[in-house]
Amino acid sequence: MNDVNKTHERQPLSNVQLEILKAFSYNLTDEELKDFRDTVDNYFAEKAIKSANKVWDEKGWTDEDVDRMLNTKMRKSKK
Repeated sequence: MNDVNKTHERQPLSNVQLEILKAFSYNLTDEELKDFRDTVDNYFAEKAIKSANKVWDEKGWTDEDVDRMLNTKMRKSKK
């Protein structure tokens, strides 16, 4: 069994979930809840964009490369 599975067996909530529970141990208004969700969404969107930009730079991709990829079937078919 790997370390990730061991951690999940001992602790049903992740460190992020526990921190959020501590920080928000009270009810939020609908507007506050929307703002919170937007903040979390933006955080993960920024991480995804930074990761994509890193790969873009590492691969030396150009706009033409992306256009080609968009017009090419790149997924392997399941058989």
